[in-house]
Amino acid sequence: MQFTVDRDVLSEAVSWAARSLSPRPPAPVLSGLLIVAENQQVTISSFDYEVSAQLHIEADVHTEGTVLVSGRLLNDIVKSLPNAPVTLTLDESKVVVTCRSSTFTLATMPVDEYPELPSQPEVSGTVDGAAFARAVSQVITAASRDDTLPILTGVKLELEGDTITFLATDRYRLAMREITWRPSQPDISTSLLIKAKTLNDVAKSLAGAGDLDISLSNDDALVGFSSGGRRTTSVLVDGEYPKIRQLFPEETPIHAVVNTAELIESARRVSLVSERNGHIRLQFSEDNQVTLDAGVDDNASAREVLSAELTGEPITVGFNPAYLNEGLNVIDTEYLRFSFVSAPKPAMITGQQTPEGENSTDFKYLLMPVRLLNQ
Repeated sequence: MQFTVDRDVLSEAVSWAARSLSPRPPAPVLSGLLIVAENQQVTISSFDYEVSAQLHIEADVHTEGTVLVSGRLLNDIVKSLPNAPVTLTLDESKVVVTCRSSTFTLATMPVDEYPELPSQPEVSGTVDGAAFARAVSQVITAASRDDTLPILTGVKLELEGDTITFLATDRYRLAMREITWRPSQPDISTSLLIKAKTLNDVAKSLAGAGDLDISLSNDDALVGFSSGGRRTTSVLVDGEYPKIRQLFPEETPIHAVVNTAELIESARRVSLVSERNGHIRLQFSEDNQVTLDAGVDDNASAREVLSAELTGEPITVGFNPAYLNEGLNVIDTEYLRFSFVSAPKPAMITGQQTPEGENSTDFKYLLMPVRLLNQ
């Protein structure tokens, strides 16, 4: 095997395929990238029995062939090469990488021990890549990072007609986002549970190329994504996801509208003095202000006052600073609305374009409050 390709093209391809490699692969060969050169095209693949990634690039193929080499090492080598054409040559059991005056030699792995990649399922529909990526970035902030609760490390996608609903929770906050898509079957009704990390990788690496195709296997065990000549598949998380939709309140008698950017900056500053396991307190008052404060001892404290349009009774609530800040930072409207049932109940945060306008409910962030001493 021998082929030549531009350094930038090869670097981007190898880097994308290598990002799916497991740091602790279940078998040594799964730390490698499978490279196939044929018909003036090079195909690069990775697989770890859960997630597969594959893409094609155009190349000047001198000799066709297949090779398996360490993915992370090849990625590091290619990124370090000068900006010039790169040639990969299989020389017996070694791969020689040359670029101008640079020459690297890598050991190969046994190709016949590499498992067959899963086939890409039939396309079930198409979604705007940018909208998909934005939705993923908003909901994954609420997914659990605790591997002892694997179900909650996933994001649930509910596909109902032309609507995809993303749901995530770590028991302390919930996130829900709805977007539209173009399904192959207008009456589709199913749900998927995908690891948040996998979904985030898909959004970052595939969703920027325009439309994104979503594929589902007939047995609902595998999901595939493809765009711009790249494709990836992932097995679905097995288990029953909690029914979190019902936790969003239907009626909230107390509302407060705040400028999003101002609140983000104030909350970030005030949280600097919050001790470990501390909280930020928000006091919404009748004079249309919200007071943020944190720190209750002699070490440090902070207090800021912002404008807030309050509807309903004054209310004082406390939140985990990290959970509050993460939720605020994924609101993409100029204003946001806090909706309350009462102080001890979860607060719902949604976006709003103007202080007096209707709130946007395509994204909802439900945040559990912390109990204050006077409650």
